[in-house]
Amino acid sequence: MRILTLSLAALAVAAAAPALAHDYRIGGLQVGHPWSRATPPGAKTGAGYLSVTNAGKTPDVLLGGSTPVADKLEIHQMSTAGGVMTMRPVSGGVPLAPGATVELKPGGYHIMLIGLKQPLKAGDRVPATLDFAKAGKVQIEFAVEAMGAPKPEAGHDHKGMR
Repeated sequence: MRILTLSLAALAVAAAAPALAHDYRIGGLQVGHPWSRATPPGAKTGAGYLSVTNAGKTPDVLLGGSTPVADKLEIHQMSTAGGVMTMRPVSGGVPLAPGATVELKPGGYHIMLIGLKQPLKAGDRVPATLDFAKAGKVQIEFAVEAMGAPKPEAGHDHKGMR
């Protein structure tokens, strides 16, 4: 009986692992660990971060998406030239070559949530739909971390959130 109980517990942990990993798949694409930071009251913009791995044999493009918590979801790129930091919307999307991983992270490519309808609060999950040129649309959730939080580690369980 004890062996059966331990076996069932091991199966339960193994089944929960993908949920804790916070990954999403569509076709040959894997969207890894979408996260965001909390925003102060009254903020009209927020940012989202994630990785996209193209495990398929066909190139694709992350075009943008939508979310019910903001008027727009756009892909932006931050860069520094001559000591001046700029941020601009990405025209044409982010290319995803076969076998490559692209990270949308602070200081580079990232997702802008423009026209927030409410502040993003630590511990929340923010629903969104990402749009890919070939793979189509996939629904994800950004896990909201505290203001100023560094990038969470892969597999981080977001303080017990499901």
